[in-house]
Amino acid sequence: MDRRFLLQAWTLALISKARAAEPLPVVATFSILADMTRVIGGDDITVRTLVPVDGDAHAWEPKPADLRAVRAAAVLVQNGLGLEGWMARMPKAADFKGLLVTAARDVEPRLMTEDGKQVTDPHAWQDPRNGVLYVRAIADGLRGALPEAAARMTSRADAYISEIEVTDRFITEALAAIPAAKRIILTSHDAFGYYGARYGITLRAVQGISTEGEPSAKDIATLVAQIKREKIHAVFVENMTDPRLSAAVARESGAVLGPNVYSDALSPSGGPADTYLKMLRHNTQRFAEAMALN
Repeated sequence: MDRRFLLQAWTLALISKARAAEPLPVVATFSILADMTRVIGGDDITVRTLVPVDGDAHAWEPKPADLRAVRAAAVLVQNGLGLEGWMARMPKAADFKGLLVTAARDVEPRLMTEDGKQVTDPHAWQDPRNGVLYVRAIADGLRGALPEAAARMTSRADAYISEIEVTDRFITEALAAIPAAKRIILTSHDAFGYYGARYGITLRAVQGISTEGEPSAKDIATLVAQIKREKIHAVFVENMTDPRLSAAVARESGAVLGPNVYSDALSPSGGPADTYLKMLRHNTQRFAEAMALN
């Protein structure tokens, strides 16, 4: 056989093998989903995040570079439940041909009233039990897109689920000593409904579900009166929220503006909430400290 043919065949085989070993390109809509996806996918994938850490997924607007990243992705992971309104146009605008994974696929949505209407609360990951459902949905998508890595992804997903369940127990134990009457917290927007439902906490919010809306002067006055009546000691501001509104509420009510908590976005690397699990633990510790003062 011609040696040149053998060399060419050998070279093509090496190129094919190298391409097969390249990590699967994945895009996640925001940092919490990106963290989950990285844990499950490991070295078998690369993950790009659209909404950055400390970013607001409600109000984010895609840029041309984001469209190019989505176009090149094999998998696009979204939350669903109406969180990313811009996702209604994104896949088509980017000419995305890959697999769209909805992390909240199996979540039972929590409904709440906003402006007199029933709306879906999209922040389901704040209940660790839903976090488990997210992991399973993301793992299903990644396995479907990269079946040769399915066993590794299953192993990582199972280990991750165990960590989430440990975190759920940690939160329950951390809040156990706080009486029901003291389990009231105020946050800068209504993103902790699933968390509150899971752990028996009453939540008040300066804003509604979306950070795009602004409460009226009457709403603020009503809230301030309620804070004084219920003796709420701390107002918490999320990392991606303008603190001025919450600071005004705290000032008028006499409550203390507490440290940042994290709802829709992680902190930068090295911060107190740079992973999903660290976010849940950080928020719990801050909430527990404030509720103990009520």
